[in-house]
Amino acid sequence: MRVRGSLLVTAAREVAQELLGGMGDRWRHTCGVAARADELAYALDLDPDVLVSSAWLHDIGYATPALVTGFHPLDGADHLAGRGWPLSIAARVAHHSGARFVAAARGLGELLSAYPYEEGPMSDALTYADQTVGPRGDRVSPAARHDEMLLRHGPSSWNARVDHLRGPYLLEVADRVERCLAAHPAGTPA
Repeated sequence: MRVRGSLLVTAAREVAQELLGGMGDRWRHTCGVAARADELAYALDLDPDVLVSSAWLHDIGYATPALVTGFHPLDGADHLAGRGWPLSIAARVAHHSGARFVAAARGLGELLSAYPYEEGPMSDALTYADQTVGPRGDRVSPAARHDEMLLRHGPSSWNARVDHLRGPYLLEVADRVERCLAAHPAGTPA
């Protein structure tokens, strides 16, 4: 079931465009992640409202109006929570792509814990969508995305400091999602 026209997804896309639309590659990446999430929702029989909306909103913490701590998953989640978005979406924004590892290293773990972390297919799908779309919106492998991210952020970055934890986690997520996709060919719900 495709939900491109659902009210929640439409609202999420509008918020993302308002906050990220002028940010070039960040906007292209966001559009690519949302498109990938839409495909995954269909292929894995996940709630497309939650997954696709979360994908549209996953990087809004980079936008100046949302910037508080400088940690985009937390800033994005706080921005959404402050505007009445469902906790199910704010929490996925807070925890996307192994954010808990970086939050702990930066001393932001307690703030991030205000958003319940839920492991499972929905969280895996959001992380996989983010980790298979490059900075310019192009499809990439999880390994290529990982290498690009470390290069872009640099060897002294928080991402590099926790890569011994976050890197294996991201590869495990990719493996789980790819196994589910292989077990359920396109059009066959999981």
